[in-house]
Amino acid sequence: MRGRTPWVVVPLAAVGVAYVALPFAALLQRAPWTSLLDEVRRPVVTDALQLSVTTALAATAFSLVIGIPLAWVLARTSIPGRSSVRALVTLPMVLPPVVGGAALLFAFGRRGLLGGPVYDTTGLLLPFSAWGVVAANTFVAMPFLVLTVESGLRAADTRYEDAAATLGASRWTIFRRVTVPNAAPSIITGALLCWARALGEFGATVTFAGNLQGRTQTMPLAVFLALESDRDAAIALSLVLIAVSLAVLVPLRDRWLAG
Repeated sequence: MRGRTPWVVVPLAAVGVAYVALPFAALLQRAPWTSLLDEVRRPVVTDALQLSVTTALAATAFSLVIGIPLAWVLARTSIPGRSSVRALVTLPMVLPPVVGGAALLFAFGRRGLLGGPVYDTTGLLLPFSAWGVVAANTFVAMPFLVLTVESGLRAADTRYEDAAATLGASRWTIFRRVTVPNAAPSIITGALLCWARALGEFGATVTFAGNLQGRTQTMPLAVFLALESDRDAAIALSLVLIAVSLAVLVPLRDRWLAG
C-alpha cells in the first residue's frame, strides 16, 4: 500500500540512484564548459556526430521495413518454431556486441558466407564502410523494435481488422490501413528505441566496420579514441550522447507508464 514503504527500501533506493547519478555528475564536473561549443564544432566531433545520426537513421529505416513484418509474424501467427525464431531475433540484445561484429564479418565480409559471393559478383564490400556501420547498427538495434511492435500487436484490438475483413478488404489493405495505424504508438516507440540503440552502438561497429574518421567513426568510437589523447573532445561527445538519449527516453517514460 502507498505510504507504508518498508524503512529499508528508501535508503537502498537512494543508493541505487546515487550509483547511477554519480558517474554523470563526475562527467559534468569535468566538462570544459568555457570551451564546450568550440569542442563540439571540431571536425572529429562533427564528423562523428553526422555519421552517427545518418547511419542510425538508415538502420532504423531498414529495421522498420523488415522488423514490422517480423513482429507481425511473431505476434499473429503460430508458425512452427516461433519461440525459437523469437529467441534468435532477440539474441543480439544479450550477445556481446563484439561477438555480433565477428559474426557479421564472417557472414558479410570479403570472404564471408554471403559477402564473398556478393563481392565476387558485384564488388560490393560492407566491412569498413558506412554501409557496414548501418549493417552493424541494424543487427544490434532491430530487436528493440521487433519486441516493442510485437507487444503492441498482441495488445491491439483485432475487432477493427475483423470488421474490415467482413467489408471485403484484402489482407494487404487490412495490414496497411488498419493493423499498422493501430500499432503506430508501438511502432514509434520501437523506432525511437532502435535509433537510440543504434546511435550508441560500439562493439559490433568497431569489429565489423572499423574506426576510420569521417568514414566509419561514430560518436561512441570517437569517445573511446579521444579518451586516450583528447579528453575534452571525449567529454563533449559524451555530453551530446547523453543529451540525445535523454531526449528520447524522457518522452518514452510517459508512454511506458501509461501502458
